Amino acid sequence: MKIILKEDVRGLGYKDDVVEVKDGYGRNYLIPQGKAVVATSSALKVLAENQRQRAHKLAQIKADAEAAAAALEGVALTIGAKTSATGTIFGSVNAIQIAEALEKLGHNVDRKLITIKEAIKEVGNYTATIQFHKEVAVELPFEVVAE
Repeated sequence: MKIILKEDVRGLGYKDDVVEVKDGYGRNYLIPQGKAVVATSSALKVLAENQRQRAHKLAQIKADAEAAAAALEGVALTIGAKTSATGTIFGSVNAIQIAEALEKLGHNVDRKLITIKEAIKEVGNYTATIQFHKEVAVELPFEVVAE
């Protein structure tokens, strides 16, 4: 089933992308949740017209995302966590703590844009990905230290 996404869906695509999904996923989840519409010929024509009209706005949004990404280049975070004697963290470090540490440095980043590949359960150096735009992403190195 071909659908047009009405909003970004992690792992599937971005707003206004035309993607192929299984019939049940489209009919039972994406369309009822308002995240997608069926890609009929008339819906595709409307999408093409909307994209043509929004081209200037999208260029501005991408430029803003690139500026935010450039501001984060070279930033290195240090996040403190309570640890045991062996260096294991009580709990884990997540995107919320990274967003809070960035905010302390003056960078306002939504926690939903931050992705961490592995669960952080020990002290050490890690990398998070911040996806500002579908074409603009920044790798952010950070260190987890014992408090």
